[in-house]
Amino acid sequence: MADRGVDLSALPKEVRDQLAELDLELSEGDITQKGYEKKRTKLLAPYIIQAPVPPPQNEVHPPAPSSSSHPPPPSSSSRYRERRSRRTHRNGGTRDDRYRSDIHTEAVQAALAKHKEEKMALPMPTKRRSTYVPSPIETRTPPDSSSGSEDETSVRRQSSGVAPPPLVSPNLQSPESWITRSVQGSSTSSSASSTLSHGEAKPQPQSHPQPQPQYKPQYQPLYQPHHQPQYQPQEQSRTAAVTDMLAHSRIAPSQNSAPPPDVTAVAPPSRGPRVDLPSNTVRGMSRGQSRSSMMETADGVPVNSRVSTKIQQLLNTLKRPKRPPLSEFFTDDSEEIVEVPQPDPNTPKPEGRQIMPVKGEPLGVVSNWPPALQAALARWGATQGKSPALTALDITGKPLYTLTYGKLWSRSVKLAYTLLNKLGTKNEQILKPGDRVALVYPNSDPGMFWVAFYGCLLAEVIPVPIEVPLSRKDAGISQVGFLLGSCGVGLALTSEICLKGLPKTPTGEILQFKGWPRMKWVITDSKYLTKPSKDWQPHIPTANTDPAYIEYKASKEGTVVGVAVSKVAMLTHCQALTQACNYCEGETLVNVLDFKKDMGLWHGVLTAVMNRIHTISVPYAVMKACPLSWVQRVHIHKARIALVKCRDLHWAMMAHRDQRDTSLASLRMLIVADGANPWSVSSCDAFLNVFQSHGLKPEVICPCATSPEAMTVAIRRPGVPGAPLPARAILSMGGLSHGVIRVNTEDKNSALTVQDVGHVMPGALMCIVKPDGPPQLCKTDEIGEIIINSRAGGNMYYGLPGLTKNTFEVIPVNANGVPIGEIPFVRSGLLGFVGPGSLIFVVGKIEGLLMVSSRRHNADDLVATALAVEPVKTVYRGRIAVFSVTVFYDERVVIVAEQRPDASEEDSFQWMSRVLQAIDSIHQVGLYCLALVPANTLPKTPLGGIHISDTKHYFLDGNLHPCNILMCPHTCVTNLPKPRQKQPVGVGPASVMVGNLVAGKRIAQAAGRDLGMIEDQDLVRKHQYLTEALQWRAQTDPDHVLYVLLNAKGVTVGTATCVQLHKRAEKIAAALTEKGSINTGENVVLLYPPGIDLIAAFYGCLYAGCVPVNVRPPHPQNLAATLPTVRMIIDVSKAACILTTQNLMRTLRSKEAAASVNIKTWPTIIDTDDLPRRRPPQIYKPPTAEMIAYLDFSVSTTGMLTGVKISHAAVSALCRSIKLQCELYSSRQIAICLDPYCGLGFVLWCLASVYSGHQSILIPPFELESCLSLWLGTLSQYRIRDTFCSYSVMELCTKGLGTQTELLKARGVNLSCVRSCVVIAEERPRLALSHSFSKLFKDVGLSSRAVSTAFGSRVNLAVCLQGTTGPDPCTVYVDMKSLRHDRVRLVERGAPQSLPLMESGKILPGVRVIIVNPETRGPLGDSHLGEIWVNSPHNASGYYTIYGEESLQADHFNTKLSFGDPQTLWARTGYLGFVKRTELLDASGDRHDALFVVGSLDETLELRGLRYHPIDIETSVSRAHRSIAESAVFTWTNLLVVVSELCGSEHDALDLVPLITNVVLEEHHLIVGVVVIVDPGVIPINSRGEKQRMHLRDSFLADQLDPIYVAYNM
Repeated sequence: MADRGVDLSALPKEVRDQLAELDLELSEGDITQKGYEKKRTKLLAPYIIQAPVPPPQNEVHPPAPSSSSHPPPPSSSSRYRERRSRRTHRNGGTRDDRYRSDIHTEAVQAALAKHKEEKMALPMPTKRRSTYVPSPIETRTPPDSSSGSEDETSVRRQSSGVAPPPLVSPNLQSPESWITRSVQGSSTSSSASSTLSHGEAKPQPQSHPQPQPQYKPQYQPLYQPHHQPQYQPQEQSRTAAVTDMLAHSRIAPSQNSAPPPDVTAVAPPSRGPRVDLPSNTVRGMSRGQSRSSMMETADGVPVNSRVSTKIQQLLNTLKRPKRPPLSEFFTDDSEEIVEVPQPDPNTPKPEGRQIMPVKGEPLGVVSNWPPALQAALARWGATQGKSPALTALDITGKPLYTLTYGKLWSRSVKLAYTLLNKLGTKNEQILKPGDRVALVYPNSDPGMFWVAFYGCLLAEVIPVPIEVPLSRKDAGISQVGFLLGSCGVGLALTSEICLKGLPKTPTGEILQFKGWPRMKWVITDSKYLTKPSKDWQPHIPTANTDPAYIEYKASKEGTVVGVAVSKVAMLTHCQALTQACNYCEGETLVNVLDFKKDMGLWHGVLTAVMNRIHTISVPYAVMKACPLSWVQRVHIHKARIALVKCRDLHWAMMAHRDQRDTSLASLRMLIVADGANPWSVSSCDAFLNVFQSHGLKPEVICPCATSPEAMTVAIRRPGVPGAPLPARAILSMGGLSHGVIRVNTEDKNSALTVQDVGHVMPGALMCIVKPDGPPQLCKTDEIGEIIINSRAGGNMYYGLPGLTKNTFEVIPVNANGVPIGEIPFVRSGLLGFVGPGSLIFVVGKIEGLLMVSSRRHNADDLVATALAVEPVKTVYRGRIAVFSVTVFYDERVVIVAEQRPDASEEDSFQWMSRVLQAIDSIHQVGLYCLALVPANTLPKTPLGGIHISDTKHYFLDGNLHPCNILMCPHTCVTNLPKPRQKQPVGVGPASVMVGNLVAGKRIAQAAGRDLGMIEDQDLVRKHQYLTEALQWRAQTDPDHVLYVLLNAKGVTVGTATCVQLHKRAEKIAAALTEKGSINTGENVVLLYPPGIDLIAAFYGCLYAGCVPVNVRPPHPQNLAATLPTVRMIIDVSKAACILTTQNLMRTLRSKEAAASVNIKTWPTIIDTDDLPRRRPPQIYKPPTAEMIAYLDFSVSTTGMLTGVKISHAAVSALCRSIKLQCELYSSRQIAICLDPYCGLGFVLWCLASVYSGHQSILIPPFELESCLSLWLGTLSQYRIRDTFCSYSVMELCTKGLGTQTELLKARGVNLSCVRSCVVIAEERPRLALSHSFSKLFKDVGLSSRAVSTAFGSRVNLAVCLQGTTGPDPCTVYVDMKSLRHDRVRLVERGAPQSLPLMESGKILPGVRVIIVNPETRGPLGDSHLGEIWVNSPHNASGYYTIYGEESLQADHFNTKLSFGDPQTLWARTGYLGFVKRTELLDASGDRHDALFVVGSLDETLELRGLRYHPIDIETSVSRAHRSIAESAVFTWTNLLVVVSELCGSEHDALDLVPLITNVVLEEHHLIVGVVVIVDPGVIPINSRGEKQRMHLRDSFLADQLDPIYVAYNM
């Protein structure tokens, strides 16, 4: 386009106006695309700056974001535009003129044109194609791996006639400046580890703060909104190579490899590095480097991968400022979280005087008016029997039958007689006068309904007309049941045909509908009625205040109530209508409305009979088949009155070309029943335009306003020919939203044009009162609720006295709260004002009112704006629901529409983004959610409208199943508190400590009991090495079985006695020295499945004097993912040799393995399956216990591979500590169902038995997959007292066996023997899982006290372990809000925002822990949150890394407190927690100190200045919908990304997006940036059952997840 180098905002105003006009012409179809571009180019020619030509060598075009991400251009192809402009000229009326006002459409187009100037790219959601209805071929994108629409080649796009958008549109600030700024402004997650994809250059060790240098990125790091790759190819390949090499490792490249370019836009010098967490890169991370640093490549994926581009677009979108400025952050915890918006001083306030009540003309007294409505029917039946009363039409619109007044009278009398005398057996009367009866008749059968209604009136029973129930699942069906219940209805009248059509049970009975009372059905066809005896006459008393009939009404929430109308009100209302509409005897009236209620009933059934009018009833079904039918009926019958809705006007216009010769000249009143709707103006105008040539006179259009409670509120009287038409009010939408009337002057875009609905009804009095609070009279320029006092209105909600009082007995008060009189008024539910000449204007209904941030918006206005955004090909016009949901202390606007089947993704998304902008411009309100659902899936009301309250329930329950969704929480949630600014630590650690002492708080520390020299002194003294212990056992008790290995069937497949293990270890030691020619101190990798071979190989290494490195073997079915990790550990540990089994040796050398690693460079591989019987020359004994016994490698949840060195002294101390805690000795048996590869799992599997001599029954966890009950069955069979497992094992049992406890019982499984079942973990205890495990297996004897947890970390493999003595683990409830501030506030169980935490087991003997502030390194007081530091003889000796980086070593392993006890050396666990002194006593009789682990410091997310633990957000998300199996969260560039696994059908995928967004906002006060829905099993979980969130994050950024749906929240 011509504006490539033009800054539109800098153009002169007149040029901008001309451009907007041009855009408008184009969007209206008044100009072709070609003409448009020509004119536009001409206009812009003088202002063009030559754009730089992109370098030609780029053969592959960068993925320019597809046109969908630019909401503004109205369409993507010029062919379509030309087609559309031709079409619009041809048929004049495709746009639904019911909602269309030219003014409004113009306003919307202008608003959109304004947005077009500030081109904002919205990222389009990515969705898997299989899920939804396929779009037509030409709109489908070429298939690509992830089915996104972002990456279509731009070749196709250019052919479609849209020039690529400008590189950086000039009025966006350059992204560089923005990104660097946002890095400064955002306190990114400082303690969270960063993945190595940054490849930081090595910062200086920071003993004292000094500014970091500002790195110059080596290639342009920033996504310009549409980027040209600006980096050099060879540089990219180098980056890719490095990052590729590190793809699975998280170890920083060694110093000599060139670091990959830094793309992190490092924080500017102003932010000095944080003292507590030095940024030294070791173990592939610097604890100081932020994990959510701005721009990142993910494992070798260049920055411009699709996901990143979209997130970048999202960030660009979010840069726009939010509307209300946020005020200061709350400081006090007890303050409410929510930001209270300060009142805007410029808000318009009402200035008029107090309104005076408006009086209608007096109700005239006519001498021959009947004393009751039934009397009128009796009179016409007797005197005018042949006169037609009602003509019904068949489905084609031809007259089906005509009911005369004589027939109507005789049939009604017959029915009244039957109801009163013939329903029961001979002597009992089932119905008495005053009973309520349901009338169930279809809309196509008005005759039967008339007879039933008048029959009931004559029998003096009260008819309750309701809709015909079609199925059990009808929208709102149970609410109709509530109505029938509250009215005490037990009998339903219906016709034979209707009864046959009702849903039946298999036995042929009528179905019992949901929520309905038991009903007796009576057929009222003539042949079933009994003719009364000659002397029987119906009793017709003068109208009194008893109820005559009950009309149903659905409220905003969907409850259905019955408005009771008394006999006198019914009669008075008919008289008032007769006077207002000037009805005469014998006129003809065409009724298109529903005759069961409202205007259709009042005019077409009641007032018609009173005046002997001939009614022609046109049912909805006929209107659908033949929209002109009512116009033809008016023409044929020369009808004087027609009763219609805007919809009928619109349908007639659409079809009017088929009829040339119809004449509407006979009409004297065209009553528009929904004339009170703001968009009725345009329908009336457009209809008049088309039909004026057919004889329609302008003054016959009579809009009116009605409500079920007040009945007719106002109606425009038929005008005198030639008299001037009433004026319109053009109001400012802004004023309306504040409830005041302001004539719109300045901005025609946000104007609302309303027409009057005439004057108040005869005999009525009307006031306007404030809609909320006490009914205070409004001022003259204020919008309020219309209330009416009249004899012709509803009397009560039947059976609901409480609700009745608030609606039917309102006494208005003045400004001082003093009642203005005695007389009660009825609330009409209509919002409006009194205009000049006492004309009434209505601007909306109370039930369509959306109160957002204390401003009022009308649902109908929002619908009108949405529909003014040319949606011809995207959504169905009449099927839009607008409602609000309450999320985070305010109402949020949701729009749901049905999408046409032929609309493409692109069209829909583009329409949605334009609706957002239009509503934002015109109503100044942000949409929270816009959802499109497939055609015909929204719940319908009986006459085809959308059932709003059911739609809202579907939305909130996750049953809407949208096919497109756009959430905009970032733009519309403006009441979040300001992000917390971290205060500089002004208070030193010493003052904190003194403060604690003064406050009487003790320092938060705790210790296990002493590791005293106790009963087995000689063993300890003699054998400080495990090798010695094993040799000693082999001599003293050779045949004692140490290990038993079970298979899936529970059969023993291997055992090892002390001597067997010793001999086996000797063989392996000999093989190592001979085959492997290994020197002492070299590292040897053990690659074994869980079993006894692994144990033997471990001791073999110790015998040979080498250092074993235990590694999980690769998964044969998934080598590509698992082998690189193995390779990496082998490389990192510089292993000299690999010990393994024959099978695994084959795998390592297989073709499949070669595909993922270089198999030629493996170290020596020795298979230990059949070794010769040799003994090593001597068994190695380390010179000191400080020598390394083994290396423990593990991948942390943040994706870091860490190896720690464990010395011989630590091994002995740890084994001894466990022995004391769990009381282990030779005669004991324990069962272990754990992975034996690292941490405490390895210690229990391989080391503990040899030290303590107890027997270990080994159950490899993978065997549980084929036999779930293996572990529990073993516990029962061997009568095990102590067992150790992992969370994944516990979860397998809970999910897989939870329902089978009866079966287990039958098999004789009994767990009453188990006294401790300890879960081995390095995380916060999973309370919910342990609880459900205990509860489920309580039935098979498991004690509720048995389950507990252990806690270990990298620096100390076992800090806590429950053990056998000591108090039970206790649970506390902490306040989540204070946790985010790094504080602990204990609350009661069940308090809002409370989080249950369980103690992580008892602290092991010899272990001391202290809670430390990670920033100041000073000790904290009791119940304060801080980092857990540990001191113990079994701490690890340090990290095993490629380079001897000492600083981090010192920091994590040998750290001193900054104050208090500066001598002790502590190791930092990297976990946050607190210590709390409990009331319980420990073994020594002192009060017990419990340690609570809250979560890993590396995992925490810092968002909005607060600290969040992912698990808390994930718990909330998993509760949001039944189809969410598992979820994981991480941050990327300060956006919160939620990944959820969908376990339901893919149709539920989009239902999850709003629910996830709602729950995180409600419970954590965070806005989710991206929601990713994936298949079950996509979230990677390690062997300990912990989520690998960083791996997930990398896969997401590298676009490898194959998501079902990705939603980018605006």
